[in-house]
Amino acid sequence: MDIKNAQIIVDNWIKDHGVRYFNELTNMAQLTEEVGEVARIIARRYGEQSEKESDKDKDLGEELADVLFVVLCLSNQTGVDLQDAFDKRMDKKTKRDHDRHHNNEKLK
Repeated sequence: MDIKNAQIIVDNWIKDHGVRYFNELTNMAQLTEEVGEVARIIARRYGEQSEKESDKDKDLGEELADVLFVVLCLSNQTGVDLQDAFDKRMDKKTKRDHDRHHNNEKLK
């Protein structure tokens, strides 16, 4: 599935199940909360913090999907074609960083 299709799926879900989009500020707060949940899993599972028993059943993929869902909501309600924006960003990064990382001594 491409990003444009994902935006359509989220929009249809909001119309069918969500009544309406939360306002942009609420969704920004929601995004921050979801990113925090991802950070908690990463810090405990892959970082130096010990994982609490209550966190061991948390699914990183599901939490990342929650982040994506809110990003798609924000894109829809602000009129951003995220597929187009992503494609442009990848093109820019590819041109800008083509040799940058290969020449970075810290990555060798």
